[in-house]
Amino acid sequence: MKIIYSDEHRNHFAQGEVYGGELVTPFERPSRIEYIMRELRARKLTDISPPDVLDMAAVARVHAPDFIEFLETAWRDWTAAGYRGEIIATVFPVPGMRKKPAKFIDGRVGYYAHSVETAITAGTWDAARSSAAVALSAQKIVANGARSAFALCRPPGHHAHRNLYGGYCFLNNAAIAAQAFRDAGAKKVAILDVDFHHGNGTQDIFYERSDVLFLSLHGEPEEAYPHFLGYADEKGAGAGEGFNVNYPLPRGTPFGPWAEALEDACGRISKFGAEALVVSLGVDTYKHDPISFFGLDSRDFAAYGARIAKLKLPALFVMEGGYAIDAIGVNTVNVLTGFLGGA
Repeated sequence: MKIIYSDEHRNHFAQGEVYGGELVTPFERPSRIEYIMRELRARKLTDISPPDVLDMAAVARVHAPDFIEFLETAWRDWTAAGYRGEIIATVFPVPGMRKKPAKFIDGRVGYYAHSVETAITAGTWDAARSSAAVALSAQKIVANGARSAFALCRPPGHHAHRNLYGGYCFLNNAAIAAQAFRDAGAKKVAILDVDFHHGNGTQDIFYERSDVLFLSLHGEPEEAYPHFLGYADEKGAGAGEGFNVNYPLPRGTPFGPWAEALEDACGRISKFGAEALVVSLGVDTYKHDPISFFGLDSRDFAAYGARIAKLKLPALFVMEGGYAIDAIGVNTVNVLTGFLGGA
């Protein structure tokens, strides 16, 4: 399996995250990727290459132009305003306020953010572009005939909407890759999101489309971030009605019920007739993840990797979440080796 990775992910290392009323070291941090790289090499998955130069036109196929411009200029405008800390949203256009872009940077941050845990730093835009480049380079490998590839993306992407960032995500790598498959000629693409947290950004981007089937297995939004999307009755709209499938699962869900939801999702993917599969690979379903509440063991990740392989689809794995850092490498690589041995 070809693996695409960039050292530029290290450019984004926020020093603070608002969690439980405290400013803590972010759960999403560079060492996550180092543990994955260590495990890949330990298991001889060493076909690792840097990404191609990013084609921003591919990013613009998914994200709004004003949002891209905001991400590109936010740090410049923030420091020009005299602020010395990292960019953290403090005000939002909630219902009852006008949804209109502000001129001052503090207002623009809140206009484009959907949550406050995600800080922007001096290197965030470079890291986000690099992460998208990783996804697109891996997608191209699969589109050119490879059975699979792994995009070792950081920052992650599935919480990024067409015009919103949050949940540690800035550009939606999985959505960018899915659109690239469509642009390369695939008539139907499926996105299977196995991260513990609902892929609200991906859902938003494809909610009114029938050419991309989105399926997400995640913690019940009543209990889990992002809270306000991810319910079972969200099934798509307009042309996309019936092409959005959510599997909200309760606190403590072990592998058995989780695997039943995966089985249903795989059946829907087969029925849909997908020509390519994008897997939003979050491993925060692990039983010891610090900000999640499912009960999967490390061996379960290999089992579901093998099940995904039985779809016999060209598959792109795009790294998302996973915050039990000591186990993130084992769990991630278990999915990949399970897939490689499962066909």
